[in-house]
Amino acid sequence: MQDAADEHHNNGGGKPRFRPVPWTALDTPGDVELWIEEHNLALKEHIGPNETGYGVCFTLAEGGTIHMQTGADGAVILDVDAEAEWVSPLIVAIAQAEPPQGAMWVLPDDKLIQLVMGLSSLIASTTLVVGHNFGRGQRRRY
Repeated sequence: MQDAADEHHNNGGGKPRFRPVPWTALDTPGDVELWIEEHNLALKEHIGPNETGYGVCFTLAEGGTIHMQTGADGAVILDVDAEAEWVSPLIVAIAQAEPPQGAMWVLPDDKLIQLVMGLSSLIASTTLVVGHNFGRGQRRRY
């Protein structure tokens, strides 16, 4: 069954709107800052003003996905799927906090560069997403 996120991502069942982009490991904080700038430009170019649930999906080389969104409130929201739970200890180390009850992590924005650097060698590809439910009512701050 196709949900709203798939509907947006697949453009109503036609060709996928966004395609996975192979990941190139980022080695320095400067590399991460450049990736963030490029990602933000891509979002501005490809996401409509009325669209919600936009962000990036990291497909991990060893399995699983992490959807990430940066909120207007400065939070970094991560939705870690069950297959990617193996990466939780890394997120715990970066956030310096206990894991959340569910799959939704909310980190302060000052952890973004550390997070992307920590995940960089584990990522196989990234895909822009629209319509993902980032669980706004379920956020727990660290």
